[in-house]
Amino acid sequence: MSMVWTVYLSGEIHSDWRERIETGVKALDLPVELVAPITVHEDSDDCGVAIFGREDNKFWHDRKGAQLNAMRTKSLLAGADIAIIRFGEKYKQWNAAFDAGQAAALGIPYITLHPTEHDHALKEVDAAANGVAREPEQVVDALAYIIRGDMPKS
Repeated sequence: MSMVWTVYLSGEIHSDWRERIETGVKALDLPVELVAPITVHEDSDDCGVAIFGREDNKFWHDRKGAQLNAMRTKSLLAGADIAIIRFGEKYKQWNAAFDAGQAAALGIPYITLHPTEHDHALKEVDAAANGVAREPEQVVDALAYIIRGDMPKS
């Protein structure tokens, strides 16, 4: 029986990159389970106060949510075979940089996914990465190669 690879998808939540990877993985019938942080922004922000109670101070409101989200992220990342770390165009993803650092510290191989405009800012993150992709479809091709040795069909 072949291994099912767990791939953690970290990073920005404002574009369809996760869906494009999922579509590609399904199209190639790769043995991959995709896992991710909570990608509904409001849920991620408000989970702590929804569960543990209201906070008047925004710092504590954010902290409650961040602590719950950190438990999810840490657990999913630690259980991943590979991480994909996406840095989008619109916002700075400090959380993605943190995830890349954690992946590197845990010895989890990762691929960064970002536009060329971010090359300089991410030079250290990219230097520790096992690959740098520009498009989600390149990530799918990389997974197909890593898992089955398949070369891209272009």
